[in-house]
Amino acid sequence: MRPTSTDEILARIDALVPRLAERAAEAEALRRLPEATLRDADEAGFLAMLTPKHWGGAGAEVAEFLEATRRLAHGCASSAWTLSFLSLHSWLLCRFEPRFQEELFANGAIPLAPAPLAPTGKAEPCDGGFRVRGRWEWATGVMHADWVMVTGMDRESGPRFCVLPRAEVEVEDVWHVSGMAATGSNAVVVRDAFVPAHRTLEMWRIKMGQAPGEALHAGTSVAWPLVQTLVLVAATPALGAAEAALDAFRARMAAKMQSYGVQKQLEVPATHLRCGEALATVRAARLVWQDAIRTLERIGPLGTAAPVEDLAAIRLAAADVVRLANQAVNGLAAAAGASASFLSSPLQRQLRDLQVMRGHVMFDFDRAAQAAGKVALGVETIPTDLL
Repeated sequence: MRPTSTDEILARIDALVPRLAERAAEAEALRRLPEATLRDADEAGFLAMLTPKHWGGAGAEVAEFLEATRRLAHGCASSAWTLSFLSLHSWLLCRFEPRFQEELFANGAIPLAPAPLAPTGKAEPCDGGFRVRGRWEWATGVMHADWVMVTGMDRESGPRFCVLPRAEVEVEDVWHVSGMAATGSNAVVVRDAFVPAHRTLEMWRIKMGQAPGEALHAGTSVAWPLVQTLVLVAATPALGAAEAALDAFRARMAAKMQSYGVQKQLEVPATHLRCGEALATVRAARLVWQDAIRTLERIGPLGTAAPVEDLAAIRLAAADVVRLANQAVNGLAAAAGASASFLSSPLQRQLRDLQVMRGHVMFDFDRAAQAAGKVALGVETIPTDLL
């Protein structure tokens, strides 16, 4: 049985971290998670961590889930990103109609449902449901999917989440990338599939706090602001990767000798400076992250009544965490020497993973800062501000 105690889950997560580190190169080569990693995460209770107790999950606090994700990223940021998305999407599915939730959780398993959420497809109303077609990019974890959640534009009600069995979705093998390879974030295509109405959910219902599944999970985090929860979860592997890179740098400097001399790298003043800079930057990233978690915990129970100032603050904080994590690891990699670029070095993978992570639309710091600035100045926001 999966553990439901947060203390036990975190203890199992800590035991899993070294295994993720050992499998990081394998995961990168496979361009997906090793099956052993998926199994270990499930047995540790991580995949069911946010799932409400009603469906046999741990019903953990969001802050506890974020802490578990941060720790996982110490082993492999790409694996932590994928596992956290798969776990979080089960939580998102709890907003759908109870009838659909019964289908998803009926056998006690946690449904794995990758969700490329950009509305790049169509959902056309028809008798009993919708005809869905389109192509969606960045389906993290799709190589492990039971279901796939996509967003189609419904001409009557706007963006609509539509969930299809994996067998009805084509996967385009396009995820050949320099970092975050283990996420397997391939593109998915739906040619023309019928999706029953109860397997769909309008975005406006989520925005208005009218998602039909929320009543089933009153008093849980299921109705918390969606974008802010998603973006803070997504930023967390960046923090974990930066912390792990700092540890890797320290270990490397303790043993490294300068190539043109007999001095230990540990004794070089520039090494002290670069390490101190990274310490300050990683600490700043963690403080920003912790402050954002406190804000989310405060406004989460307010649901759709959460102040826009706080929504913008969390969006900005998430982008800032990723920006600071990149800054710290860029400096560490530059100071670590050329041999840190060998594929056997964890530092090169952390560097590449972070460089790819920062390309996510939610972590475009300029856009996040612009949205926060608009709110601070009393300028009306628009949907593309992603608040």
